[in-house]
Amino acid sequence: MKRPLLAALALLGLAAGCTVGPRYSRPAAPAPAPDAWKTQPPWQQAAPKDSIPKGAWWQIFHDPALDAYEQQLLQANQSLMAARDHLEQARSLARVATANMFPQLSTDPSALRERGSGNRPLNGAAPIVVNGATQTILPYTQNVYTVPFSLSYEADLFGRVRHNVEAANASLQSTAADLQNVQLVLTAELAADYFTLRELDAEVEVVQESVGYQRKGLALVNNRHEGGIASGLEVAQQAALLDSTLSQLALVRQSRAQYEHAIAVLVGQAASSLTVPIAPLRATPPPVPLGVPSDILERRPDISTAERLMAYQNAQVGIARSAFYPHITLSGSGGWQSRDLTPLFNAPSLFWSLGADALQPIFEGGRNRATLAAARSAYDQSVANYRQSVLTAFHEVEDGISNLSTLSQALATQGAAVEDARRALAIANNRYIGGVTTYLDVITAQTTLLTSERLETQLLGQRVVSSVYLVKALGGGWDASQLNREQIHPRAGQILQP
Repeated sequence: MKRPLLAALALLGLAAGCTVGPRYSRPAAPAPAPDAWKTQPPWQQAAPKDSIPKGAWWQIFHDPALDAYEQQLLQANQSLMAARDHLEQARSLARVATANMFPQLSTDPSALRERGSGNRPLNGAAPIVVNGATQTILPYTQNVYTVPFSLSYEADLFGRVRHNVEAANASLQSTAADLQNVQLVLTAELAADYFTLRELDAEVEVVQESVGYQRKGLALVNNRHEGGIASGLEVAQQAALLDSTLSQLALVRQSRAQYEHAIAVLVGQAASSLTVPIAPLRATPPPVPLGVPSDILERRPDISTAERLMAYQNAQVGIARSAFYPHITLSGSGGWQSRDLTPLFNAPSLFWSLGADALQPIFEGGRNRATLAAARSAYDQSVANYRQSVLTAFHEVEDGISNLSTLSQALATQGAAVEDARRALAIANNRYIGGVTTYLDVITAQTTLLTSERLETQLLGQRVVSSVYLVKALGGGWDASQLNREQIHPRAGQILQP
């Protein structure tokens, strides 16, 4: 018995050095990362201490109401909960993969009472003859008690099991990065909706102010009409302008309600149960720490998801290559069997067997070769997807910086346009009252001022929302080093777990 055991131990000793399959290394990006971003941001670079807060990037905006809504999202958003459950599933599947690195032991105790037929076939044996006469076959009744154990272990000489564990861990880390990406997308969507709603609050305020002075204008024209100074046409023109502005006010309030409903869904509430207090937008976007372009490779969770999927597909190539080599399984069985219960565990009742099985594929109709080719193609596809995600990340950050630069310039000139429109309205009113011009000039000036004020408010909102999306494009303060914690390693204690 010693020789088979020694042979088995020697076989297992070779297992560590015979793994087949490619070693994984992250492919290069599609092009060298530039040293700096192409577009210059409209702010001074922030100091290192002003970096994006890790895990709570929205705190960079210093808005307590937004902070509260983001915390509700983290606790109650159903899409985020689903992503967390998916991560727990990936952890469990990784543990399943590590279980194959240990021997599998099972038992199947049985107790049987049976009766053999007196007319049972002899299965080709000659009948028993005693003193020249054929012996009659008698029925029998007996008990059979069995306590068997079965032990099996795959000798992982060619790395099939280890590649499975490697693939499971890569899939686990990809799922963990995907969870972070889901959280980043949802929290950014909430922040964008929140600041858009605040912009609409400011826009409502602007339109309401316009309604106020347009009503005063209508009262003025009515008084002048009753005094015979103004025509009915002028009264109708001012009334039409007021009605149009009231319609705009209703549409802005409708848009605000839709964003309020969207926020309710994001924070896990019914749309009818959430009311966001009115608070016109007054925020100025904070400087966003950009870092250097190469940082993006480690700061974006979607890039890490794509990179971990490459590692997963690389492991699948190793699994496909191991199918060309023998699949060696060491097995053993044993236990106790007896006709009576009392001597069941005595030495004579003991039985056992040891063996090994080596399954070597010879002709598979090209199955293994096709599987390997498919695995290599899947790996190449994952490399292309990874490189595309890197290019998309650079594109989104450059877009974000460019948007903020353009919006900052537009907001400065639009502020001047609002002041010009106010001055033009004052002049038009004075000229109309003095009888120098018709009321049409006043109507035009009122319309221009309302349009200019609404556009200024919209540009302010767009600038803050663009800041949100720039932080999102930079990864929201996340770092790929967090994925190192998401690995399942075989532990000796697993050998005793069911």
